[in-house]
Amino acid sequence: MAPNPAIMKAVEKLDYRVTVGDVATQAGLNIQLASQGLLTLASEAKGHLQVADDGEIVYLFPRNFRDILRNKYLQLQLQDWWNKVWRILFYLIRISFGIFLIISIALIYTAIIVIISSQSSDDDDGGGYRGGFPIFFPDIFWFLSPNYGTYDQQTYNRSHKQKSELNFLEAIFSFLFGDGHPNPQLEERRFREIASTIRKHNGAIVAEQIAPYLDDLGEEYKREDEDYMLPVLTRFNGQPQVSPEGKIIYYFPELQVSASEYKGNSRSNYLKENPWKFSRASSEQKLLSAGLGIVNIVGAIILANLNVVNAGGFVGFVKGISGLLLVYGIGFLAVPFLRNFWIQMRNDKIRQRNQQRINRANLLENPDMDLQQKISFSRQFANQKVIGQEDLAYSTQKDLLEQEVENSAKTDAEWERRLREGNG
Repeated sequence: MAPNPAIMKAVEKLDYRVTVGDVATQAGLNIQLASQGLLTLASEAKGHLQVADDGEIVYLFPRNFRDILRNKYLQLQLQDWWNKVWRILFYLIRISFGIFLIISIALIYTAIIVIISSQSSDDDDGGGYRGGFPIFFPDIFWFLSPNYGTYDQQTYNRSHKQKSELNFLEAIFSFLFGDGHPNPQLEERRFREIASTIRKHNGAIVAEQIAPYLDDLGEEYKREDEDYMLPVLTRFNGQPQVSPEGKIIYYFPELQVSASEYKGNSRSNYLKENPWKFSRASSEQKLLSAGLGIVNIVGAIILANLNVVNAGGFVGFVKGISGLLLVYGIGFLAVPFLRNFWIQMRNDKIRQRNQQRINRANLLENPDMDLQQKISFSRQFANQKVIGQEDLAYSTQKDLLEQEVENSAKTDAEWERRLREGNG
């Protein structure tokens, strides 16, 4: 089984010495997956196990474990290669829409100019199209220049406050399809926040402390039974405990053990979803993209309605595909128009979910008596243990005989210390 990429990233962020609880918190994985994934990674990447006196396990990895895996797994090599190739391919796909739009406009208006100029020059010969092709270099090809966006920058800065980081061809793709999901890996981020909250309270929490990171909590009776906590318990191997007043609290033994002292990150007190954005393109780029779409539609309509006698060659080809170019122009404007309404509906739902989470977080700022009692009871189960080098009883990093000698020396030193204290 190939190592889990999320676990690999978590190990790197945690400085290559981790417990199962550390990885589950960092990566947002459930305890079983984190435990199995760490065993797999330690086996494949020449990691070491360190066992504390009480049996807790710490995993220690070499800093070059990715190099070890990359040399071992052809699959990882191919994946790295494909990621590099895909970045290039996706960039070409993004700019292809802008290139095709420019080519479409150039073909349409070149054909129109050829037809009109041919008809004017052939009036004395009794009409007919001879297939002449004048040299035509439209200024629109300037947009393909790598200097686009910096041209006349002083004028641009005076008239526009918004400066886009996209070039013109990238801006066309952004205008059509946007810039991707605003909340990538939302579920992983959700469970990272939840695990961090559990760690912040030393592994013991109440449901109200987790609710600001969840979505719909279900019907009222499900909220009272706290059914929404089941996925969290399953993911992090939590255990419920009932107080004398009949209130439920939850504690997570694996998240109470760490290879280093847990330092709470300055995370938000609720899970905030980012709204969808129409485009990262500047206002000028969006207006220009829409304007070019209109120019394409108008030109395609004009070309379709021009009468040409004995059309052939270039003009015949362009006139033959004028319907396709018209459909492309209409779709070029219809896609962002419809997408704008879709974004507004999605953002309304995101705002509602964010507001619900904010309301739940506000309840923790001014808890009522019942909630205070629950939180107070949960603190009885709070615990945090950091496994340092002095707590280790065994490590695969060293020879067994060497460790036995070291442990014997530590035991003797501990007895001498106790005897001195007793004599004193």
